Amino acid sequence: MAVIHHTTLTPTKLELIAEWLPLRPWYQGTGDVSRLARAGGFRLDDPEGEVGIEFMVVTDASGDGPVAYLVPLTYRGAPLDGAGDGLVGTLEHGVLGKRWVYDGAHDPVMVEQLLALLAGRAAAQAQGESDTPDPAVGVLAGPAGVPAPQTGAGKVSDTAGATVVVVGAGGEAGPLHDLTLIRVLRPGPAVGDGIRGQVLAGWTAPDGAAERGAFAFLGDTGR
Repeated sequence: MAVIHHTTLTPTKLELIAEWLPLRPWYQGTGDVSRLARAGGFRLDDPEGEVGIEFMVVTDASGDGPVAYLVPLTYRGAPLDGAGDGLVGTLEHGVLGKRWVYDGAHDPVMVEQLLALLAGRAAAQAQGESDTPDPAVGVLAGPAGVPAPQTGAGKVSDTAGATVVVVGAGGEAGPLHDLTLIRVLRPGPAVGDGIRGQVLAGWTAPDGAAERGAFAFLGDTGR
């Protein structure tokens, strides 16, 4: 189980995100990052104990209406080869020292553990407490089910509201699938044909209302 250190971070996670978020194609705010706030999320464990994995929700009240964004992050003690496009930035951790922070869509460890969660082989953990499962995070299976094992982080592409990661071996080794991270969160489950499984979790809206919706889902590529 991951150990959560309650210590100083320089810059803070929110300060790091504030520089990165407005540059994303799915960002819908005005750029006034003073209106960002942390609003929920959960963690997953790296079986090797090397990579921190956090699914963070931030709300943004800078635009015409509040928007909740999913920001999955991984924390590493050294740069991740080949993942420069996914680097959010670096920070100084009061216990662990310098950490390289990545957009989790570009990190194979996060992708594999999210697939394990969808397949029932991993459990969501509380965002701020060590060794504490988060039973509020649910997995909704689709009619076709989640194939296992599903490993590998392939091509990453952004849309206006999501990031799609191609996963699976492909060819004779097995079909490819699209793992979709819903960046602009909406209440309720994801809907559509070919959804094999989805992760449902909650966050807090700027007015204090409790919201719950799909964070990610695995679907057929259609290719």
